[in-house]
Amino acid sequence: MTIGEPLAGGPIICVVGARPNYMKMAPIIRAFRAHVPALPILLVHTGQHYDPAMNDTLFADLDLPQPDVNLEVGSASHAVQTAEIMKRFEPVIDQYGARAVLVVGDVNSTIACALVAVKRNVPVIHVEAGLRSGDRKMPEEINRVLTDQISDLLYTTERSALANLTREGIAEDRVAFVGNVMIDSLRASLPKAVPAAELLAANGIDPARIADGYGVVTLHRPSNVDHPESLARIIGALAEIASRLPLVFALHPRTRNNLERFGLLAKLDHPGFIILPPQGYLQMLGLMAGSVMVLTDSGGMQEETTALGIPCLTIRENTERPITVEQGTNTLVGVDPQAILAAADEVLARGGKRGRVPEYWDGKAAERIAAHLSNWLSQRRMN
Repeated sequence: MTIGEPLAGGPIICVVGARPNYMKMAPIIRAFRAHVPALPILLVHTGQHYDPAMNDTLFADLDLPQPDVNLEVGSASHAVQTAEIMKRFEPVIDQYGARAVLVVGDVNSTIACALVAVKRNVPVIHVEAGLRSGDRKMPEEINRVLTDQISDLLYTTERSALANLTREGIAEDRVAFVGNVMIDSLRASLPKAVPAAELLAANGIDPARIADGYGVVTLHRPSNVDHPESLARIIGALAEIASRLPLVFALHPRTRNNLERFGLLAKLDHPGFIILPPQGYLQMLGLMAGSVMVLTDSGGMQEETTALGIPCLTIRENTERPITVEQGTNTLVGVDPQAILAAADEVLARGGKRGRVPEYWDGKAAERIAAHLSNWLSQRRMN
């Protein structure tokens, strides 16, 4: 079969590569299997992020089947990783065929597999399309823009995404507003979430330390943790907040390594910090659900806290999820320590933003995708 030749039939190849992809893909796969008729799938894990200690637990927590194919790419620079995914993904299409390739989010696996598919004349489906931070220095922003440009069908989580896409020349008839599959996973998993006190006890920490409330911290973005000055300023602000409210800090390996490299690790030796290793999905969900506030630079946690009604202070200058600020519980605080402290004081004094749950963040986004995609594929076959 020559490069660019259309591939008839075959499964919908669903691609995951990094931890947030799992939360998005799990409800999609359940919905595809429950749809009548069922939509045939092949689950491909690129191995972009792979933690052997947590991988099986995460798949089990999300009721996500083990992947049919694991490309085992591993870590590398953006260019090397993207190229390696492309090299290893193309033979999967050769072997199994593809009715379509479905990608989620904005990681390197997303753009790499979308590029392979479009060059093989296989339809590309992008879930979580149209989100924009406006910051082209973020690798994820480049991945978002490029993936949307080459996708045949774009599913959006919020109505404002359509304006971003049409401004970039994407026809409205390629776009469907379906809601947020991350919230599908959250709603399905909340009854199984691990309570914070139970999690602390399992890590040998006295749960009495959080009896009067606590905050949750995650920090991993290169712009925050790869530069000693910015990281020191953020940790300094967090230490001041920890003097007023215990902070449970799930410490990302990148952040820990940089704190050690920059001689800043001792700053975490503070009675208000409760340091944990990276946690599983159900553990983080339980931590967030029981918290007074969340301080993070994570995109997904901005959405999850909005769905949970928990105030979120986002330690970034911009967000690709503006609906969490406009309608939800999210406040952009930037990286200035005084701004971070002022926002935390507002939460502690008056409870912070409560917001509301956005439209179609109702746990049924994946069902809408399955129904729409089944009809779309049927129409393509007839044409």
